[in-house]
Amino acid sequence: MTFFGASLIAETPVQSAHPGKEYVYKTSGGKERQIEVFFPPNHEPGKSKVPGMILFHGGAWLGGSLAEFRRTCAYFASRGLVCATVNYQMLKMTKAEAHKLPAGRSQIKGVCVTDAKSAIRWFKQNAEEFGIDPNRIITGGTSAGGHISALATMSPHLDDPNDPKGIDTSVVAYIWVNPAFSGNDHRTPEIDLMRHMKAEMPPTIVFFGDQDGWKKGWDQAYAKWKTLGTKSIELRIARDEDHGFWNHSHQWQTVMLIDTDNFLVKHGLLAGAPTLTRPESGEEFVLATED
Repeated sequence: MTFFGASLIAETPVQSAHPGKEYVYKTSGGKERQIEVFFPPNHEPGKSKVPGMILFHGGAWLGGSLAEFRRTCAYFASRGLVCATVNYQMLKMTKAEAHKLPAGRSQIKGVCVTDAKSAIRWFKQNAEEFGIDPNRIITGGTSAGGHISALATMSPHLDDPNDPKGIDTSVVAYIWVNPAFSGNDHRTPEIDLMRHMKAEMPPTIVFFGDQDGWKKGWDQAYAKWKTLGTKSIELRIARDEDHGFWNHSHQWQTVMLIDTDNFLVKHGLLAGAPTLTRPESGEEFVLATED
């Protein structure tokens, strides 16, 4: 099912994993917002500080759930990271109702970004308790979650005045899966990624299906980053796949986890080799430079 042009990604067995430890990081829109945290085996917060990873699910800024990234978080926790997946405020309405809002869809995106900023700050604020190095936080997301994680860390706008002071939302790496970047956001500066790009970009890995309708928006963003001279983005393409393909294929999800693992090792955020095995069915991403 699609909504506003982005998939409302269904929960499938591919995403099955036990929930992490649940916390409430804030109240917004009259509801408590949850974050699930996954810890490495035998992790002792008082003795070691490891990188943290915080991920935002997709769902067209209107749906989705914490289930989407549970397998990802559980895997990278097993590899030594403290990982989190986040719920955020979403407006439940039809497309027609959303277009009647004063700022249209932008109002929906804005509240999502505000909550994402709060979640990152909460994660850093609790770094001592969780055994996280607050200066080595990785973020990302799929579809709308990719957009939310980008704006939460790049835009100086949409802060919650109740957030703790003195804690920024900067990160050291991005993991984006078919991020939903749109040229239509230019009408609202606060959520327009193109206005907040800089040449200096943390190491970033991006996964896209070449048949994904959202790839056009990504291509525009990627072209601008290249114009700025950004050289830290690694783009990987899944041939003949569309939006949300990784959510419906255990094989593709496994390959993505392995490639992300190698990416994090390359940038000093993990050590050792991936503990997953590439599927015998042969799914592989193609580096964009090889296109």
